[in-house]
Amino acid sequence: MRRTLALAAGVMLLVAGAALAAPRTDIVVGLVLEPPILDPTAGAAAAIDEVVYANVFEGLTRFGPDGSIEPALAESWEIAPDGLSWVFHLHDGVTFHDGTPFTAEDVVFSFDRAMAEGSLNAQKQLFDGINEVTAIDDTTLEIGLDQPKGSLLFNLAWGDAVIVSPASAESNATKPVGTGPFRFSNWVQGDRIELVRNEDYWGTPSKLDKVTFRFISDPTAAFAAMMAGDVDVFPNFPAPENLAQFAADPRFQVLIGSTEGETILAINNARPPFDDVRVREALAHAIDRKAIIDGAMFGYGTPIGTHFAPHNPAYEDLTALSAYDPEKAKALLSEAGVSGLKPTLVLPPPSYARRGGEIVASQLRAVGIEPQIVNVEWAQWLEQVFKNHDFDLTIVSHTEPMDIGIYARPDYYFGYDDPVMRALIAGVEATADPEEQKAILQAAQERIADRFVNVYLFQLAKTGVADARIEGLWLNSPTQATDLTAVSWKE
Repeated sequence: MRRTLALAAGVMLLVAGAALAAPRTDIVVGLVLEPPILDPTAGAAAAIDEVVYANVFEGLTRFGPDGSIEPALAESWEIAPDGLSWVFHLHDGVTFHDGTPFTAEDVVFSFDRAMAEGSLNAQKQLFDGINEVTAIDDTTLEIGLDQPKGSLLFNLAWGDAVIVSPASAESNATKPVGTGPFRFSNWVQGDRIELVRNEDYWGTPSKLDKVTFRFISDPTAAFAAMMAGDVDVFPNFPAPENLAQFAADPRFQVLIGSTEGETILAINNARPPFDDVRVREALAHAIDRKAIIDGAMFGYGTPIGTHFAPHNPAYEDLTALSAYDPEKAKALLSEAGVSGLKPTLVLPPPSYARRGGEIVASQLRAVGIEPQIVNVEWAQWLEQVFKNHDFDLTIVSHTEPMDIGIYARPDYYFGYDDPVMRALIAGVEATADPEEQKAILQAAQERIADRFVNVYLFQLAKTGVADARIEGLWLNSPTQATDLTAVSWKE
């Protein structure tokens, strides 16, 4: 009897030990900003893609962790010899989270919806040049173009080009339904969004059963949440001053990489006196980039002189054009006849904006400009600045991949209207030759730098912190995403 009891106890201990050794299948992710909606095809906020890109929604193509373009819902494609027709072959057996089958007709619906007059899609230019989208059969699709479009696969990888179902498109803002490895479960506004594993996913299933995104904008609160274990990973940690402390603690891993985030002091070019290039140039020479990177970002960030990522092969270093020179700034303001300038400086919640804004304001005061700081929440920034263009100056990081094309949009929030820039961007779209594209992109960089459209501050570094036992996280951010498709806890 005693031997039987002992054996039973031993078996129970082995079972308990195995259970304790099993890796976790849930994860809590900290994000600075809460998305205003959850439909990436109907909103401009980067925070939307940070939650749903590749997790909930998928496109025909997608960005990989190294920035390369990979197949997604399209498994392959062919291009006609004249470049005016692309035929995509879609994965078979794919369903949306509500059980609706995915077919080529859903792609036709999604693209027609994005291109329609009155569309809420924030990046409609991604679809420029597409004249027809046709479903040949359930798994075959043809896209017709007005002219060859070398960037088509790149454009289709954006979150704004994901595929949605006609059955759920109208409710995706609050109850997103996609084809991805995670299904939407719950949204407690102001606190968290929860996703669960899609058991019917067509591709490689996730190793995680549940994902919780928690929204913590305050740097001190973010640090406390990580230290207490309330958050497992913060892909873009808002308090870079704490990174050394995390790096010295074996419980954590610090992930320093690059992003597509050009951080700029955006200028309302359509509002006097900022429609005068001399005033914009004065702003540029009043700014000491190094002081902002050191003071607000604790050394994390790369100075930029134009709206382009330094890691891109086509990048041109133009920082010398807007070198820190406060005396030149004063002279330009005097030449333009501007004095007593008191512009609004609208600052959204991220620490790069709030902390950087204080430093920028101090530097502008040193040349006789008295900025009026206005701190706003993210939803207010989107409404006031991005939509209604009601601002003088603002600080924001543009995290979309290779988005210099926004300078060819006169209706964009900073109001830069330049037919030459529009022609340059059209030229990039019209060629698939890498060397030709590089030359045109460099000319575009020079164009906006020479005209001081905005003050180009720094490329945002990816400063991530995570539990040391987590693997599969992206080191860099080639797009604005928290891709959890390959994330797991170590055995």
